[in-house]
Amino acid sequence: MITVHHLNDSRSQRVLWLLEELGLPYEVKRYQRDAKTLLAPPELRAVHPLGKAPVVDDGDVRVAETGAIVEYLLESHPGSGLRPAPNTPAGRRFTYWLHYAEGSAMTPLLLKLIFSQIPKRVPLLARPVANGIARGMNARMIDPQLAAHTAYWEAELGRSEWFAGDVFSAADIMMSFPVEAAASRVGFGADKRRLKAFLQRIHARPAYQRALERGGPYSYA
Repeated sequence: MITVHHLNDSRSQRVLWLLEELGLPYEVKRYQRDAKTLLAPPELRAVHPLGKAPVVDDGDVRVAETGAIVEYLLESHPGSGLRPAPNTPAGRRFTYWLHYAEGSAMTPLLLKLIFSQIPKRVPLLARPVANGIARGMNARMIDPQLAAHTAYWEAELGRSEWFAGDVFSAADIMMSFPVEAAASRVGFGADKRRLKAFLQRIHARPAYQRALERGGPYSYA
């Protein structure tokens, strides 16, 4: 039986969704963020030295990092149709988005989150200065990067309905978190109609809904 070490409001929600799409039985071990710091609980360090989620146990195999977990599950259960054939245009796009979702896409989103928290974590007298620093970093560095990335996603979804091509794949599962996080942190206007439609499509999938039931409250949905 597969066990998913799952942290609320985190990237591990995608692993639950993938397992539902694959139709595999699994157990969920839930961990809750600290309400003030938003950090994972120390119990996760007993699972992985970095104290991060997701981590998957499959018998005597333990896999961490969302992208690595996705690859492991797809390789262990071939024939799902969730991964295009290798050495094809769709296969190359799949590999690109699989890695981009946890690489380039997450950097500005993580910075946006960090700088939103800085003013809340400093002494009261220092908050005006911290607010000024956060606003400046957002205006000069973070928001322009997010604008560039979300415009890129919008354009790519103009090439095909899904990120790796015309057929839904695990690349769309991987990209779900960056797109959901961007919608939450910066919002999508009228110029992001394809991204909004993408969110509507994935949120309507029965496997996505089942994963929400298994994982518990998830703010980005």
